[in-house]
Amino acid sequence: MPVTRFGLLIFMAIACTNSFGQGNVPTSNPRSESSPQTTADGHPTPLSRDQRYRLERSDVFDLDFVLTPEFNQTVTIQPDGYISLQGVGNVKVLGQTIPEASATIRAAYANILDNPRIAIVLKDFEKPYFVAGGWVGKPGKYDLRGETTLSQAIQIAGGLRDGAKVSQVILFRNASNDWVEVKKLNMKDIFKGKNIREDVHLRPGDMFLIPKGTFAKTEPFIPRATLGTYFPYAL
Repeated sequence: MPVTRFGLLIFMAIACTNSFGQGNVPTSNPRSESSPQTTADGHPTPLSRDQRYRLERSDVFDLDFVLTPEFNQTVTIQPDGYISLQGVGNVKVLGQTIPEASATIRAAYANILDNPRIAIVLKDFEKPYFVAGGWVGKPGKYDLRGETTLSQAIQIAGGLRDGAKVSQVILFRNASNDWVEVKKLNMKDIFKGKNIREDVHLRPGDMFLIPKGTFAKTEPFIPRATLGTYFPYAL
């Protein structure tokens, strides 16, 4: 099924006004993305629960050159994903782990330094978070501190608004670097104090949407790049 239809398939049956708590449902088609790496059953290869941190825009880190301290510097990842390196120029590190970024920077300096030894120390970086959208009191982006269930996160986001359809909660969870898994959850019994053990524990980067209307069929995976269409105030 073409990527450009994913957004419509997910949201075509939501009421056209106020469904997100932020105005009308977007109708523009998401831009195409390259296909994800897949498992034997055709699903995107899932990220490990304990995956390494990947560098984000606006992250700030120190570069310590063990043998050549005159090259020590502090860099910030720009909106385009590049950092500006002293004596080298611009190098892209967005989305890389610390070991990957270290290798990228060593390679960039290979022409002017002999086997440089570099240590990266993060100073300011993206803290764990979740995003709440739709029919909650205060849609937005929140720090994820410790073990937090979905029902607790809903309360942190101001609780449910009148008319919220808790039997159709949509959870967006990272499946790979480019793709997001989509799950439809019925929170009705949980809010009644039943089946508490089924309350989902959130992971860093999870996003959930509380609709006012009813969702149509959802695709199991969507491109990560389309999320900004549905949570523009938080990304």
